Amino acid sequence: MKRLLARHGEMLLLDLVSVVLAYYLALLLRFSGSAPLRYLLQLRSYVLGVAALYCLSNALFGLYGRLWRYASSEEIVPIIESAAVATAFIAALDVLWAGRRPIPLSVALAGGLFALGGFAAGRYRERVIRALLWRWRARAAHESPGARARVLIVGAGEAGQLLAWQLRNQKEGVRYHIVGLVDDDRAKHGLMIHGVKVLGGRETIPAVVRAENVDSIVIAIQTVSGQDLREILSICMSTSASIKRLPGVFQRFEGSSEALPLRDLGIEDLVGREQVSIDLQACRQLLAGKTVLVTGAAGSVGSELCRQIVQFQPRLLVMLDQDETGLHDLALDLRARLRGPGDASAAASSEDALSRCRYVLADITRRTRMQQVFRQYRPEIILHSAAYKHVPLMEQFPEEALRVNVGGTLVLLDLARAFGSERFVFISTDKSVEPTCMLGVSKWMGEVLVTQLPRDGPPIATAVRFGNVLGSRGSVACIFQRQIDAGGPVTVTHPAATRFFMSVSEAASMVLQAASMAQGGEVFILEMGEQIRISDLAHKMIRLHGLRVGQDIAVVHTDLRPGEKLHEKLVADHEVARPTSHPEVLCVQGDGGADREGLLEETNLLLQALDEGMPTADLRARLFELARAHGAHPAGDAARHQEA
Repeated sequence: MKRLLARHGEMLLLDLVSVVLAYYLALLLRFSGSAPLRYLLQLRSYVLGVAALYCLSNALFGLYGRLWRYASSEEIVPIIESAAVATAFIAALDVLWAGRRPIPLSVALAGGLFALGGFAAGRYRERVIRALLWRWRARAAHESPGARARVLIVGAGEAGQLLAWQLRNQKEGVRYHIVGLVDDDRAKHGLMIHGVKVLGGRETIPAVVRAENVDSIVIAIQTVSGQDLREILSICMSTSASIKRLPGVFQRFEGSSEALPLRDLGIEDLVGREQVSIDLQACRQLLAGKTVLVTGAAGSVGSELCRQIVQFQPRLLVMLDQDETGLHDLALDLRARLRGPGDASAAASSEDALSRCRYVLADITRRTRMQQVFRQYRPEIILHSAAYKHVPLMEQFPEEALRVNVGGTLVLLDLARAFGSERFVFISTDKSVEPTCMLGVSKWMGEVLVTQLPRDGPPIATAVRFGNVLGSRGSVACIFQRQIDAGGPVTVTHPAATRFFMSVSEAASMVLQAASMAQGGEVFILEMGEQIRISDLAHKMIRLHGLRVGQDIAVVHTDLRPGEKLHEKLVADHEVARPTSHPEVLCVQGDGGADREGLLEETNLLLQALDEGMPTADLRARLFELARAHGAHPAGDAARHQEA
């Protein structure tokens, strides 16, 4: 009882006072301010009992077990239910009272209604006081020129209305003034949400920004198609306002010291395609308790693969790369991530995960060294990300494209078969489709050698084709970022050039999903949507930095480089993409025109000739001849220039 009074004594006292005042007020109103002495005396004799009855009802309906400071409007319902039940009980007693009634029935009913008002006022008093203080602070801030940022919210759905409420009711919001909301739902136009008017659809954004001197536009739409997001961003970028986006609810759990739960727009937002989720259970069944080898582990995709795989509790995660610094950085990153803040059980779990990690410095083209690695760890799952990937460099050094991208893949395949590995996933590229460059040809060869591996034993071998990976080292977005930071100019190869884009995390997830779905011999691709013009991406990145193209920073077109296409493909003309069990993953099936055994024999001869010093020009010509002879349908440089 003492603890109950300590926690809820103030609210109990407020309820008691509310009931007493409510019934005396009801009695006075019933008799126009001059209640008979008899009723006043009778009410005084049992009004405390009535108040106690109301408090008991409140307790039964859980009104003393709630934190009313954060109560929503929905929580008025149990207050109404409690007051109604207690009032009905009092009214029934009054009607059934033997002899003359203690008070008129109308007083019992009106007293219950007034008591309800008192209960609600007592519980919502902090919010009312906060709202009054907020208005006072907002008025004071409004009188100070430049003290408040003027904000336009795009989206009047759940996310938009929640942000509007936060800005108008939380103390941090005093620094912001909402000029309005915009939403494409015409039924909302002209309506008020938390005291803010819905001004129109997305087409009104430029006019509103100019008329209201908007400082920031906040995109508060949680679910939006890629096309719609690109259109909204295009409209917003035509204005002078800065642009922010409200993160998803789960992103907020990471915490933020900012006054507003907002984030800057990233490259993924400019691409405007929703991130693809994977079947976590299938990946867990594949990886848990297994020894997983990731080649090229220090690269962008390889390192993200390692970060995702370690969460699935493999028996061992073997991370292999020839990049000493990159491998060292990966080890530090994983250690920092796994040893993040947490309780004792989390710390024990992170130490267990770290104990499963192995870092191997090795070159995949050195067969003897790789035999040692396979003999030591005997990997069951091999995710082959190691490769040379920069188009201009591979055009200059085709021998390295052959040695690493093809020769290294053959070494790994041979050892996977010799040591009985279960699965082998080869990471390819859209440049392997009708290739025009050395990178594309070498990756096409890798695809054929992997997907047409004989089925007379393990491993189950498959390939995954990517578009451009945003944020990866050397990606166009990273190049643009460096150029913008340096003050320009930003170089774009061709104004009409387009590419498929995906995030690093999406690329890694795609590899794991493909590994879990593979039956052997497939080429998997992700449903990438529409291609994005590289020139548009450059302009949007410049705009996000608050700069103007042509005034603050220049965009220069340099023409396509050797081996580059104007447009990439994920599926060749002679291939068909079919759906899989995952709605965003497709399986590519070709005409089977390539002769693996013949290609393998000629590849080995080329690797031998490479060791003997075969001239670069002869090697390039021979590689294209091989691709043409085995059904790769290479476009060649002439076709590239014609397309441009």
